[in-house]
Amino acid sequence: MTMRGMGNMNKMMKQMQQMQKKMVQAQEELAVTVIEGTAGGGMVTVVANGQKQILEVKIKEEVVDPEDIEMLQDLVLAATNDALKKVDELSEKTMGQFTKGMNMPGLF
Repeated sequence: MTMRGMGNMNKMMKQMQQMQKKMVQAQEELAVTVIEGTAGGGMVTVVANGQKQILEVKIKEEVVDPEDIEMLQDLVLAATNDALKKVDELSEKTMGQFTKGMNMPGLF
């Protein structure tokens, strides 16, 4: 390898290290980001972080009907799915900048 080739290789390695550092920082920021999903017009709220961990479930008292547990279950499920969808969208927006133009299935 020529000296010029070595210089280009070193430059490329530095760029990769910088990109990796930025990716780690973005992942750390996602981990502490709080996202809310809702259902039933805000009757049920599910709070998750950017790592898809459910942190909290809030249920308004007026939606609790002992005669209709199925509806409450559906609302909790819908709010959870809403929160996780928002996490996916945020993750794609945040991490997608690092994988744009790369063909790496399953990376994120």
